[in-house]
Amino acid sequence: MTPTAEQVVRLQQLIAEARLRLDARFPQTFPDTGPFSRDKYQKQIAFFAAGAMHKERLFMAANRVGKSLAGAYEVTCHLTGLYPAWWTGRRFTEPVDVWASGTNSQTTRDIVQAHLLGPVHAPGTGMIPAHLIAQVTPARGIAGALEGARIKHVSGGVSLLGLKSYEQGRSSFEGTAKHVIWDDEEPPAAVYPEQLYRTVTTRGIALVTFTPLRGVTDLVQHFQELHGSNGVYLRGASWNDAPHLSEEDKTRL
Repeated sequence: MTPTAEQVVRLQQLIAEARLRLDARFPQTFPDTGPFSRDKYQKQIAFFAAGAMHKERLFMAANRVGKSLAGAYEVTCHLTGLYPAWWTGRRFTEPVDVWASGTNSQTTRDIVQAHLLGPVHAPGTGMIPAHLIAQVTPARGIAGALEGARIKHVSGGVSLLGLKSYEQGRSSFEGTAKHVIWDDEEPPAAVYPEQLYRTVTTRGIALVTFTPLRGVTDLVQHFQELHGSNGVYLRGASWNDAPHLSEEDKTRL
């Protein structure tokens, strides 16, 4: 049945309202008050703050604690230049060039891309406010995957977001300078140093968020041994640091 003109208008209004509500996800993350207020997420806030002094940071936490959300939140701050009043971490005053990476093309699409730009079935509903997404670039090989996006920055310029996967290999991380690197899940030993090279000339930063499923790897040991020195910072978190998890959730996990 063909919808009436009135129904079409009403649908457009509902879509617009939904987008406005979803756009509020970013400013409503880590709020001042409420059951999930910022003071209940001290580990995440400490992780953000450490960016002012440390070039490399690892947020190593249990599943469902909110490590990917924390990574997406910080990356959104840098891409848009919209830092909350309480922010004491690293700030960039101009548009930035960012890489956000996952294990493979599918996990990059379903986790990293979904957190930042929205899932395949609901584009524009991620952490980055929809009205600030100027352009997206489709990727080849997997349905719904994006290669990157152009994000409007508060300065009037445009930040660049590239979506990468470790399965592309070390050579795919060569070449261009980056201000911010975000690895969601542990990168291979050959990839991480190559990523760090990209941040040298920009005085950039690298943030890594993962659950240590492979135990004490070389990367985990790197952060454990150098924590607090040489610009390296490690922050751990457990289910007890996640107020959004009920006791039933923790038992099930």
